Amino acid sequence: MDARMGSALLLTLFTTFCRVVNSTYGAWSYHASHGNNVDGRSSQPHIIFIMVDDQGFRDVGYHGSEIKTPTLDKLAAAGVKLENYYVQPLCSPSRSQLMTGRYQIHTGLQHSIIRPTQANCLPLENVTLPQKLKNAGYSTHMVGKWHLGFYKRGCMPTQRGFDTFFGSLLGSGDYYTHYKCDSPGLCGYDLHEGEEAAWEQDRGVYSTIMYTQKAINILASHDPRKPIFLYLAFQAVHSPLQVPARYIGRYKSIPNLHRRKYAAMVSCLDEAVRNLTLALKQYGYYDNTVMVYSSDNGGQPMAGGNNWPLRGSKGSYWEGGIRAVGFVHSPLLVKKGTTSRALIHITDWYPTLVMLGEGMLDEDQNLDGYDIWEAISEGRPSPRQDILHNIDPIYMKAKNGSWKAGFGIWNTAVQAALRVGDWKLLTGVPGYSDWIPPQTFSKVLLTKRWHKERVNWQRGKSIWLFNITADPYERVDLSQRYPHVVKKMLFRLLQYNKTAVPCRYPAKDYRSNPQYNGGVWGPWYVDGDEDKDDNLLSYDLEKSWTKMKRRGKLKKKT
Repeated sequence: MDARMGSALLLTLFTTFCRVVNSTYGAWSYHASHGNNVDGRSSQPHIIFIMVDDQGFRDVGYHGSEIKTPTLDKLAAAGVKLENYYVQPLCSPSRSQLMTGRYQIHTGLQHSIIRPTQANCLPLENVTLPQKLKNAGYSTHMVGKWHLGFYKRGCMPTQRGFDTFFGSLLGSGDYYTHYKCDSPGLCGYDLHEGEEAAWEQDRGVYSTIMYTQKAINILASHDPRKPIFLYLAFQAVHSPLQVPARYIGRYKSIPNLHRRKYAAMVSCLDEAVRNLTLALKQYGYYDNTVMVYSSDNGGQPMAGGNNWPLRGSKGSYWEGGIRAVGFVHSPLLVKKGTTSRALIHITDWYPTLVMLGEGMLDEDQNLDGYDIWEAISEGRPSPRQDILHNIDPIYMKAKNGSWKAGFGIWNTAVQAALRVGDWKLLTGVPGYSDWIPPQTFSKVLLTKRWHKERVNWQRGKSIWLFNITADPYERVDLSQRYPHVVKKMLFRLLQYNKTAVPCRYPAKDYRSNPQYNGGVWGPWYVDGDEDKDDNLLSYDLEKSWTKMKRRGKLKKKT
């Protein structure tokens, strides 16, 4: 083969590749200035934040999973793995803390999630991460799951700092039809572009693929010489367990159907991240990009997820509910290919990314997050020494909790969790507390599991203390051995609680029904409607305790 024939063959192969790419991702609007030419680029890095939904601690290849995640493994290995990284146990709380850099007790979102029928959203007085980056000159875009409220227009992503939004407003829904039923008779469509239903954009494409296509289109139409913040919040791998059939065949060896489908969903997600990374390189972003990958909470075993060897699951304050899969990948990292044991919390991304983007933080913002870039990039110690996992004044279900159990300092009926240094304290009912070994994902029911990992629940138990550094799997409760540590931790909880704002958790508003809104989940408050105190079921911890005392459910404070 002579040189001319070889060149012609290469040109033909390249043309074919471009056609395949274009047919897969649509018109990419490729411009010459969007190639790898980075001359005159901004000193501000591009920020790509990938949030995945319900991925368990074990559900990534580099944590020993049977699920194949070659892209995530490669990106994490070449970046910095975050192995002491914490989020919240549920969707809305994690997302609210990412967007504000503040604990739930400081935004009123201490309890549960923001539900579709509630007149509730991330409080408008909070300046969000995209707002800060937009003020710093960034183009800001969101693709995927919002789940921070939408009852009025002011709550929508495009009103909270994003230039564009394409995705869903609710916490879950059908991956293909984008319909969601909150309860019988409360069903609607949930795919939006900007502030309107995206009927014209809906082609029945699986959401993981559709969101990736949209993100790539955004990159294709943006000038890489100007900074961009792309928040890609995948619906995957949250239930319902749906995935294109071609991914399921890889996991025929997994007998448990839920686990098999879940594994296939993770593989599809891994492929999506691969395609996004290729686009970053193709369009000239990669060399000046910081990519953050994070799960929003622990995995849900009944929906195929796994957190082994951690204890507990999504929705709990055990490590399995709050310790997340996370890594940072970037050519800008000083020390690449490392593992960070620095204590990091999801609130830390707010100040870290704002400062990385050359933005400004206000003194009166009262952030709970820390700038941890040097800890990640250079391996320096984390400025963070503690984490308030939460204080939930509504979830008071520890029937045997009392002031006495809390040494007169704290009512242990209250669900709370706190980390200080090596120590972790839990009070109330922390949530589902079993360990679920991978072997239980078989056709054998969980009640007949191969390993006896079930907890022998101690009645009357309402307080736990663990040395998480020495005992990351929470097998040895030290609360009776170290009462002086318990007291110090309870005092710290008390101090945190003094800074808490009333909890926002309103009753169901039937005006939210999609049938009143053209069959679409969307804002239902109209101009002139205003939030009223009696429309929000606000709870104050002291008030809740007082009510329960009056009912004789709690002993008097000593």
